[in-house]
Amino acid sequence: MLTKKQLDLLEFIHKRVQRDGVPPSFDEMKDALDLRSKSGIHRLITALEERGFIRRLAHRARALEIIKLPESMGGEAIGGGESGGFTPRVIEGDRPEAAQPANAQPVEPVHALELPVMGRIAAGVPIEAIAHASHNVAVPGGMIAGPGQHYALEVKGDSMIEAGINDGDVVVIRETSTADNGDIVVALVDDQEATLKKFYRRGNAIALEAANPAYETRVLPEDQVKVQGRLVGLIRTY
Repeated sequence: MLTKKQLDLLEFIHKRVQRDGVPPSFDEMKDALDLRSKSGIHRLITALEERGFIRRLAHRARALEIIKLPESMGGEAIGGGESGGFTPRVIEGDRPEAAQPANAQPVEPVHALELPVMGRIAAGVPIEAIAHASHNVAVPGGMIAGPGQHYALEVKGDSMIEAGINDGDVVVIRETSTADNGDIVVALVDDQEATLKKFYRRGNAIALEAANPAYETRVLPEDQVKVQGRLVGLIRTY
């Protein structure tokens, strides 16, 4: 039996993972539940973990995995067994060896798709944008959410580590030119630099926020920032 706050937090985490492919930050959880401090979130997460609804994965910053849902949310088991990913949308495996650029063409198994890896994206200080496929990566068909083209990028840097995105991960991006506040996006700055950050609109400016306190939020005029896509999934190789 979950308390209302525990249920509210579990539902919020579940919705964000389904939407973004990554769990929300502790600050976002605190704001969503209207709590004054993150200590309350820690207590709720511990309670959910003790009841077998979520688990925290060791050695990864704020990595959460939903294992099951209560009957009021469908009662389905999501994780189960031993999982290496921090959410159901994270997959693990070897990087592909073949360099055959393509765009979302079916490969074996039937439910897998190949996406082009369009270079590296900075999760830190922005690097020069790269728009040429270097190789392909196979992703589950279920990770390709919503309409539009999809592509992959290799993450360089640690500024999104508290969103569960590490240096060397491959992120799956759905092409879009729009974003909602809090979305993790590929942002093109001054048509030259690409970066992976949380997107927030502040009047006539755009804030690109890291998920690492070591990095400052960049606030730029809206005409200097172009959204190139939104994060929908993540692939991790060990």
